[in-house]
Amino acid sequence: MINTHDITGLILAGGLGMRMGQRDKGMLPLHGQPLARHVLQRLAPQVGQLAISVHAEAGDYAHFGLPVWPDVLPGQLGPLAGLHSGMQHASTPYLLTVPCDSPLLPPDLATRLAAGLMQDNADLAIAVTEETDPATGSTVRRPHPVFCLVKTSALPQLDAYLRSGERRMRTWHGPLKLAEVLFENNSAFGNINTPDQLAALQVQGLSVPMAQAILADSVAPVAESEELPLPQAFERILAADIISPISVPAHDNSAMDGYALHGADLGGGTPVTLAVVDTILAGRPGTVTVRRGQCARIMTGAVMPDGCDSVVPQELVSQVSEHRITLAPDCIRPGDNRRFKGEDLMQDQPALLQGKRLGPAELGLLASLGIATVPVRRRLRVAFFSTGEELRSIGEPLAAGCIYDSNRYTLLGMLTRLGCEVLDMGIVKDQPQALEAALRGACAKADVIITSGGVSSGAADFTRDILARLGEVAFWQINMRPGRPMAFGQISSEGDTALLLGLPGNPVAVMAAFYFLARPTLLRLMGADADTACLPLLQVAAQAPIRKKRGRTEYQRGIVERGADGRQHVRVTGAQGSGILRSMTQANCMIVLHEAQGHVAAGDLVDIVLFHGLI
Repeated sequence: MINTHDITGLILAGGLGMRMGQRDKGMLPLHGQPLARHVLQRLAPQVGQLAISVHAEAGDYAHFGLPVWPDVLPGQLGPLAGLHSGMQHASTPYLLTVPCDSPLLPPDLATRLAAGLMQDNADLAIAVTEETDPATGSTVRRPHPVFCLVKTSALPQLDAYLRSGERRMRTWHGPLKLAEVLFENNSAFGNINTPDQLAALQVQGLSVPMAQAILADSVAPVAESEELPLPQAFERILAADIISPISVPAHDNSAMDGYALHGADLGGGTPVTLAVVDTILAGRPGTVTVRRGQCARIMTGAVMPDGCDSVVPQELVSQVSEHRITLAPDCIRPGDNRRFKGEDLMQDQPALLQGKRLGPAELGLLASLGIATVPVRRRLRVAFFSTGEELRSIGEPLAAGCIYDSNRYTLLGMLTRLGCEVLDMGIVKDQPQALEAALRGACAKADVIITSGGVSSGAADFTRDILARLGEVAFWQINMRPGRPMAFGQISSEGDTALLLGLPGNPVAVMAAFYFLARPTLLRLMGADADTACLPLLQVAAQAPIRKKRGRTEYQRGIVERGADGRQHVRVTGAQGSGILRSMTQANCMIVLHEAQGHVAAGDLVDIVLFHGLI
């Protein structure tokens, strides 16, 4: 088995598209990000290290923050030059190459190529797909040699091949053993060679990880902050590092009720008798010097007397009188039960870093330092409304075909729990003038606008026209279920700007899109650190099979419970329709089924996100 950390992923970049106006294909924009960044997003989880190969200087690729390896061979040798450079530079035993203009590359590319290479005991493995020959109607195999996993020890063979004057990527390996690994999805290996191909890709749904990356790259924390008294700062985001003004604890102290003594008095095979010369209480340091052969009665948290380095708990003392104690041989080790000055936190060291959300433990820590006020980011202002002719507010009568608007109330709860300053703008009719007025009004009052409904392919025609006038949208669809229709962009009106998050209309889709896409975006805008913004995934065994289509991320409502075997298992709540909001009240977690996963068998481990503290 090949370990992920033994593979360097190399993106072959720097090629100019003849039908793209001689532009660098890897830097062509797709959903507001360069094509190569989409490739990078898919490749990163599959390998241990990453690098980019270019023909000449690093140029714009330097902004990716990765090693950039220029071609060292003379002339334009295309992908072979990149392969050569990668095999020279890589510090891992394996190199995986992919082109910069294939943003749909399989998320399990490395895993499957590695398995094929090991199974055939080969030196390199390439991807192949099957297609129908239009002339004969027969099925033929099409190799994709640029999608290649190769041992870096094969460099001498590549050098010999290049010296012979040959330049074909398909045959460079010569006598080395080749494994061909069959993949089902032909489109995953397609290149973007024309403006039409790029335009067609723009309307396809993004992968969830890429959408999350675009959202993360597109936002920065609000700049304004305020100083708040500690009790009012609960659940707010720190705007600056907190440096400890004192050491905690301020002195060496006892971790037990017992007797403080010199560790050198311990040991040997006979009982030890010590004279009790002082009693030390918490908050009242001792006044007597404790010498060898002596000890002091001490309480938990009390300052250790000078020279004493150990505390024997009172329950381990074998004999006690008013002025003496006797200890059994080796009842404790020297140094036991002593807390050191600054063991928790040293003076002038960071206590909390900016971006930390202040929960109960953080408030307690700050109080232990004597800090009365803290700088926090101002609350994020979020305006939200629902769209739809069929929607009615609570209290209104329901006509035929109408429904009550639930999305505003789930959004209100989720935004309030997040700590946002919320502006409920009600229901907006599916009319261009009403929608544009609502967007302009929200833009003047809020940092972020969240809508529900009106962004699906059937409902979004005039929405797209309005947003084209007011700003720009990075993407409209995501390959996820539920929640495929989702828009993200920025709009402007009369000098004001706001981010737009257009969520789906179905209630469960709204909540899934909010938790996995909108929530981390809002937290980053609030100034939260990455750990706070990301939802933790836990792994639990599936109680029963779960159906899942490859090629998209699915979020299924689940119930985690302890089985008869004493282990935790998860099962789905039942029907997973995106309009079944009741299922969210029955669930205690969301089962996260990733893009590369297919059907799940009973007993397989699956990722989950617990709802506790979230819904």
